Amino acid sequence: MKFWSIFPLGTIAISIFLHPISLAQAEENLYGKLNLSLVNTTVNESDEWNLNSNASRIGFTGKRSLSDKLLIHYSAEFEIYADDGNKTTKNTICSQSVNGDESCLVGSDKTTFSQRNITIGISNNLGKLWAGKRDTPTKVAQSKIDLFNDLEGDIKNTFEGENRVSNMIGITTSRLNGLEATLVVVPGEGNDANGDRIDDGGLADGVGYSLNYTGDNIYLAIAGDKEIDNQDLLRLVARYRIDALTLGFMHQKNKDNGGTLDEKGSFLSKSFTIGNTVLKAQYGRVTGNDSKEEETVSMGTDYKITKDTKFYGFYTENRDFDGSNDKQQAIGIGIGIEQKF
Repeated sequence: MKFWSIFPLGTIAISIFLHPISLAQAEENLYGKLNLSLVNTTVNESDEWNLNSNASRIGFTGKRSLSDKLLIHYSAEFEIYADDGNKTTKNTICSQSVNGDESCLVGSDKTTFSQRNITIGISNNLGKLWAGKRDTPTKVAQSKIDLFNDLEGDIKNTFEGENRVSNMIGITTSRLNGLEATLVVVPGEGNDANGDRIDDGGLADGVGYSLNYTGDNIYLAIAGDKEIDNQDLLRLVARYRIDALTLGFMHQKNKDNGGTLDEKGSFLSKSFTIGNTVLKAQYGRVTGNDSKEEETVSMGTDYKITKDTKFYGFYTENRDFDGSNDKQQAIGIGIGIEQKF
């Protein structure tokens, strides 16, 4: 990463710190949501019922004035598991004997809280400089065109680029005439950041960016990753609202840093609001140079009891095809409830 490409970070940082600092009272907010669904999943011929906690979370945000023109922002968010109280994750520990034989032990850990977005930053009228663990600009640029986020139809099950990355340093400009830009760098910290089997220790071993425009009824965005999650990626997003109808579109291209996989895909979503009821559907398709294809189709209904409470139902079908036309199919049918606070 060239010095000039991260120069804006330093420029705004210097301009921010030139202001005198004075302490002021903090503004803080506690928030969260519980989302539970009962889902019947059929994978090929295997059928299973599950009660799922869908990205239930608790978090807080805060800010305080350091001067007339300078603010400090901080936030921390954690996923909680409303179905069984914790998440079980598998871990594998391998060792090699003197004669070269490798043996591995598979264990599991139970986690009550999982980190989501955790950042701290400072801002003035030019923008915000921040650091921590956070959704990449590419993921944020999606801007809720995924109508089945956190459920079986989540686009992360089909498309690359839905990443939350540690050790990010970013700058986001203030919105001007509807335009907002974000640039982030990710230090490798001695890890293999780009999949080339070489440990990286630079300031910008991964880079992400986005530029978006928000109007009265329209949203447009272009975003990309460079050597993030072993991918180079470009994403285009559009959303348009016509009265009760909202249409969403996404197109992206991505390739892995090993040079073995090159993919492109498109995604469409549509929702229609009738009183407290939202009817919604979406479709996505990804093709690659390895002759494999992935498709996702979802449809469902949300019924809002209050601003913070809703019931919902959905049907999702995810399909994978390989070059020999063999098909892997997963179907999910579920009902659920979500309560925000």
